[in-house]
Amino acid sequence: MTMSTSLLESMRKLMPRRVQSALDALGEAVAVFREIDDPRVMRSLGPSGVRGLLLKRGKQGVPSVMPASHGAFFDWGYPHDQPEMADLYTRAKRGQWDGDSLPWELDVDFDNPDIAMFPEGAFDWEFGRSVGMRLDARERMRLLIDLGTWAISQFLHGEQGALLASAQVTEAVQFMDGKFYGATQVVDEARHVEVFSRYLLEKAGKVYQINDNLFTIIDALMTDGRWDLKFLGMQIMVEGLALGAFGTMYHQTREPLLRELLRNVIQDEARHVHYGVVALREHITKELSERERREREDWAFEVAMLMRNRFLFYEVYDEWFGHKLSRADWRAFITRAPSMEQFRATMFGRLVPNLREIGLLSDRIRPHYERVGLGKYFGGRAADKLSAEDIISQAA
Repeated sequence: MTMSTSLLESMRKLMPRRVQSALDALGEAVAVFREIDDPRVMRSLGPSGVRGLLLKRGKQGVPSVMPASHGAFFDWGYPHDQPEMADLYTRAKRGQWDGDSLPWELDVDFDNPDIAMFPEGAFDWEFGRSVGMRLDARERMRLLIDLGTWAISQFLHGEQGALLASAQVTEAVQFMDGKFYGATQVVDEARHVEVFSRYLLEKAGKVYQINDNLFTIIDALMTDGRWDLKFLGMQIMVEGLALGAFGTMYHQTREPLLRELLRNVIQDEARHVHYGVVALREHITKELSERERREREDWAFEVAMLMRNRFLFYEVYDEWFGHKLSRADWRAFITRAPSMEQFRATMFGRLVPNLREIGLLSDRIRPHYERVGLGKYFGGRAADKLSAEDIISQAA
């Protein structure tokens, strides 16, 4: 550590905890964007990063208005030349379900450790104690409830983003069979918003605000005019990582209503990610120039880094420990937790093979994924080779 760095660190420790947290958050945001080398990627993600990470537009208590700019693609010939998409459309029609059919009558007692959203062993409490988290058994249970509620809240916000983005994609996609399938996804996403919001409001009694990283991603893909980037951002990145997150929570929770809800959502999400792979595979590998393909490859990596920082529960930290712990200590507590190691493994185990399948994992970008510990997922199965039953059985 240089003298100047040591002096800055000493000065930082003298500041009020709130100021330290603000500087840490700013440092995290700057670190993400300092790594962006491609100016086109910076133009795409930079304004959204300012709105989400710096201005915190998702936390201002008012609806967000994101200007949409994209072409609506009409094809007056109505061709049916995408059989894999047509098959997905048929499966989606047959796979519709009604959120009212879930067992809402169940009494959800989150204080019962046998049905907790997260088991107590999901986190390293001894490490937490070493950094100043002095919690008794009841406080640990309440923290677990809030951590689970936070995770489901982010699922809810992501599903609203998916609802609006899938409507845009249905307009913009250049395959008639893709439009047919896209219409079913709009219905799916509306149902997901319905059931997650109902679960939070009726059972948990609480909804956390949207995480700044997630807001940035949704803002970027909603405001970009290129249909394939909307597809890449939502169908491959957000939906792919969400599928992994749903599978992990399905595995960890013993709460019966939540398990049934997640099982149904996973069935839908498996089709959504499969759709993204089918729609983008030939477009990226055969229709884009190498310059365009490299831009999307860089864009996907930067979004993956934002997604990696999404699951750090900072909103729970602010509520519970903002006046007691540093963000660095909280970050260490979360990242070393056994449950979060499984979370990351499942999420990126879903995402990285899909990027490979659509042509966005070239030898040029692979070292970047290896540098952040994601190289071990290069050989996994992509979404078009996985059924919902595979995903559920792996999470069981």
